Amino acid sequence: MSLPDINIDNPDLERLADRYAALKEMIAEKDSAIAEKDSAIAEKDSAIAEKDSAIGRRDQRIAELTALLDWYKEQFRLSKHRLYGSSSEQNPLQESFVFNEAEVVADEPAPAQSDEEATETITYQRRKTKGQREAKLENLPVEEIPYELPLEEQICGACGGDLHRMSQQVRQEIKIVPAKVSVVEHIQGIYSCRNCEKNEISTPIIKAPMPAPAFPKSLASASSVAFLIDQKYTMGLPLYRLEQSFERLGIDLSRQTMANWVIKAGELLQPVYNWLHQRLLTFEIILADETTVQVLHEAGRRAQSDSYMWLYRSGRYDLGIALFEYQPTRAGEHPKLFLQGFDGTLQTDGYSGYNAVENVTRAGCFGHARRGFADAIKALPKNAIRTDRKTLPEQGLAYCDKLYQVERSLHDCTPDQRLAGRKALSQPILDEFKLWLDKWNGSALPKGLVATAIHYCLNQWDRLIVFMQDGRLEIDNNRSERTIKPFVIGRKNWLFANTPRGAKTSALLYSIIETAKENGLIPFEYLVHLFTTLPTMIERSSAKRKGASDPANTFDADIMEALMPWSQTLPASCYLRKPGLSGDQSARHMAEQVQTLGSSP
Repeated sequence: MSLPDINIDNPDLERLADRYAALKEMIAEKDSAIAEKDSAIAEKDSAIAEKDSAIGRRDQRIAELTALLDWYKEQFRLSKHRLYGSSSEQNPLQESFVFNEAEVVADEPAPAQSDEEATETITYQRRKTKGQREAKLENLPVEEIPYELPLEEQICGACGGDLHRMSQQVRQEIKIVPAKVSVVEHIQGIYSCRNCEKNEISTPIIKAPMPAPAFPKSLASASSVAFLIDQKYTMGLPLYRLEQSFERLGIDLSRQTMANWVIKAGELLQPVYNWLHQRLLTFEIILADETTVQVLHEAGRRAQSDSYMWLYRSGRYDLGIALFEYQPTRAGEHPKLFLQGFDGTLQTDGYSGYNAVENVTRAGCFGHARRGFADAIKALPKNAIRTDRKTLPEQGLAYCDKLYQVERSLHDCTPDQRLAGRKALSQPILDEFKLWLDKWNGSALPKGLVATAIHYCLNQWDRLIVFMQDGRLEIDNNRSERTIKPFVIGRKNWLFANTPRGAKTSALLYSIIETAKENGLIPFEYLVHLFTTLPTMIERSSAKRKGASDPANTFDADIMEALMPWSQTLPASCYLRKPGLSGDQSARHMAEQVQTLGSSP
């Protein structure tokens, strides 16, 4: 827009007004153009901001997906290792301790003088040590089969003189006698008085004394039910295999019949279980663990639901007791109720359900802490493990291995000696380990195996170091894991329990079996002893049991202690024979060991 010309000497007011209006309109147009440009710039800035935000969200998503992909790769490698690799938790890099290289090198033998000496190979043959075979066979009964020349052949072929027996040659074999089934008839004589019968006097009927049967009105005997329980719970055989086994032995025993025998056996052994429970609660240290079990017919629950088998057992320095308990859930109320009255130290893994147990000191498990780092190493890519530097899980595992190395060196010490050794040797390692955990907390892949292992150690730290307060405590809960393992192996064979009643019976019988094993007994022989002894005890205590509110707990303490697996009155046949000891000597040896662990209440 052009402005009208104005004569300055003789200004025209109208033209001046027009010029002013034109100027004002020009400024308005430019302001409008500037505003449009500013708006366009603002729109571009907004678009740029949106793109930056989208890029940020994309980068965040990429980071999340990358982390998730790394986690899946880690889990895949770990699953692959669990499926195809070794199940041992031994550290494949155990020979290289990152933080005590000087000590490791100092413990190694001195190197050879030269390369030639280092590579020299010496080969030789070594005779087998004599007496190994004899030591293996010395506790077995011996059946001798002599081979002699007939008298008519004891004539020298060279001169015709008589031969004499100058020596003998013995060849030994192991003979296996498989199980056999036979019928035992208990014939009880019944007597009356003929004189009373003739004179029509009240005739007394007297029966010959006979042991009370363990399973009245049944074909089941103490040995047959003990064999059945031993095969199912010690050897892990399901009932359908036992049914086939009995069939080959010439007897038809259905699974239903055997299941009923097992249930009846559990009812008979209930007083023994109850007494073991009472004794366990008097100890100062209890270890606990739990595992899943499937029960098909349980009211209000699907067959696929997980139920739980809980384990409570004694520590290393107490009488050997291992008790299983079936419960439909993993709720903390179950250990709380089972351990009611216990006020000692409870050692478990990190499961929070045990927090419900009151008035106890909680001890943790370094085995689970170590396992986290071991799993992280198994999940590492092949190119991640190097000799010039150690990864985070290798460093964490090295700390745990150093603690276990100390425990191995103190294994045969007394509790007081072990506690002093831990204060001197383990405490510095724990202090350094805690600093390392604090340093690397939050640095590893979130929710990855390394981060999970570090978080477990930090969250459980106060409980992990409780073993430093008592030399009787162990560094981990592996003792209870070893005890629950036979149940886990058996579960792979029989897969599930049919009813809660059957699961409870299994818990009771596993308790008797594992407690017997803890005390060096042969489960089959111990069960035969219980099934033979308990019916007579029940019969003698019938008067006392009539008015009792809890018949299972009405036996006297001395009677129950005589039935316990640590009792010194058990038959010698119940004990595992020690090399070089007879059955009676093995029984006395085990009794002496038990005497050092505890006494009757």
